[in-house]
Amino acid sequence: MEAWIWIPITFLAAFMQAARTAGQKHLTKDFSAVGASYVRFLWGLPFALVYLWYLHHSGGHDLSAVLPVMGWTYFVFAALTAISQIAATVLLVFLFSLRNFAIGSTYARTEALLTAIVGAVVFHEALAGAGWVAVAMGALGVIMISLARTGVAGETFVRRLFQPAAGVGLLAGLGFAGASLFLRQASLSLGLSDWLYSAALTLALVLIIQTAIMTGYVLFRARDQIAAMGPNWRGCLFVGITSVIGSAG
Repeated sequence: MEAWIWIPITFLAAFMQAARTAGQKHLTKDFSAVGASYVRFLWGLPFALVYLWYLHHSGGHDLSAVLPVMGWTYFVFAALTAISQIAATVLLVFLFSLRNFAIGSTYARTEALLTAIVGAVVFHEALAGAGWVAVAMGALGVIMISLARTGVAGETFVRRLFQPAAGVGLLAGLGFAGASLFLRQASLSLGLSDWLYSAALTLALVLIIQTAIMTGYVLFRARDQIAAMGPNWRGCLFVGITSVIGSAG
């Protein structure tokens, strides 16, 4: 695959992730933070399975040859991905209810920077000099956009960076960063030459784990969130589709 193809894929993934977040924010009118997060996983799973099925058959893959290489390392990283992403998603949706949502979302959007830092420290996957510059510029861009959106002076913005919303946003960003790194490690542990199929297989497994965990919680603690899906099926469908496209990218 040509190296340049990563550019449109990255932009598409970023756009879909932003659309998914906007969709979840809209759902918070009728869902709790847990419920809006549950929608992402439950409604995204069918599309992830269809995507995996398409790659499986179009690429002529033999699942019987893949199953033996799914060692304990693969399942551990997949489980860590699922848990990290659940926590990060709930925190991000919870941010919508806070007064200084824009400040918190600023920290949440530093996921790329946090991924680079955690990846270098934990997995020894340091970026080249140009890579660090690009990540830093992206983080700076997020801060500048947030300044413009909030319409506050720089001094006031800095003070707000140390408010509770900022801490929640930072934890969400760390959660998403961890999920990205764990997902990559899980895919790499398979050792498959078709990285697209490997990523799709791992994405489907992660969503199965997430759906199972969240379904268990919702059935015992928040059954009303399931009932809310009927009247909001269009929004749920939108979140599910954009979530899978964003994650696949």
